[in-house]
Amino acid sequence: MSILGYLIPIALFLGGLSLAAFLWALRSGQYEDLDGAAERIFLDDDKPSPPGSYKS
Repeated sequence: MSILGYLIPIALFLGGLSLAAFLWALRSGQYEDLDGAAERIFLDDDKPSPPGSYKS
């Protein structure tokens, strides 16, 4: 039973740490543009290579 005296504070500390990391991500704008990355794959930014050249 004495192990709970160690595990409960550790679990509370890790929970608080993860909550702080989540709140930091919210404030820094990590969740602002969720659709941009999903739609960016459809944009073709590659320039066509000249004839006769290839990428290996």
